[in-house]
Amino acid sequence: MEFTLFWEYTVSMTSRMLDRFFRSLLDLDGFSGIDPSVNGLQVDNDGQAIEKIAFGVDASLETLTRAASAGAGMAFVHHGLFWGGDPRLLGNRRERLKVLLDHNLALYAVHLPLDQHPQLGNSAALGKLLGVTDLEPFGLYRGRKVGYKGKLLKPLTVEEAVVRIGGAPLGVYPFGVRENRTAAMISGGAANEVLQAIQEGVDLYVTGEMAHQVYHDCLESGINMIAGGHYATEVWGVRNIMEECANQLHIDVEFIDVPTGL
Repeated sequence: MEFTLFWEYTVSMTSRMLDRFFRSLLDLDGFSGIDPSVNGLQVDNDGQAIEKIAFGVDASLETLTRAASAGAGMAFVHHGLFWGGDPRLLGNRRERLKVLLDHNLALYAVHLPLDQHPQLGNSAALGKLLGVTDLEPFGLYRGRKVGYKGKLLKPLTVEEAVVRIGGAPLGVYPFGVRENRTAAMISGGAANEVLQAIQEGVDLYVTGEMAHQVYHDCLESGINMIAGGHYATEVWGVRNIMEECANQLHIDVEFIDVPTGL
């Protein structure tokens, strides 16, 4: 898929213009009613032009504070402030909102559409790191497939795969073949989807988190599974969107790295 320039040249945009740009790249509407995240513009500014965007994985107090200190007019994150559950703004959630309002900082969040994107998304990026070819959708979640699977360009051991995706995984279940020839990837918290990988005969499954309840399924089914870390497997999509903004919009960008180790 090729992306055409959204604007020929610009250095500042409004939040509404940026919303149009992000929606031109990512299928936000296609995940309506599926994604627990409130995708899109979660907190607006006062209409002031935005000359810099800060990108991060989480809308944490540190991320937002650093974004404000960097002079950003918008923070783009994978995990926003608002989800489908409790809407109350109490405690630390109120403090995060206060930073946004005090610094006229808009907040934009994209969750599953950023995991799922076939070129820019987190799961596809993991496949690229591993050298997976012939990507096809994988990992059914509420009627949508949010990951990818395919053939490895070159057979990989589990140890080699760990190095390619970052080298410091949360956990490894090395219960399958010595040399993996196929792989499936879903970034973040998708440990249970290894059951779908088992059903589809995949050699290696890569996600962000481990889960006790799938240990024996992996062992008894003979599959290799790597949990590369929720945060570590979800920086890729954010960085890719950041590059698209820099290249297409010629706007100032900065990545705010706040790793959790999880």
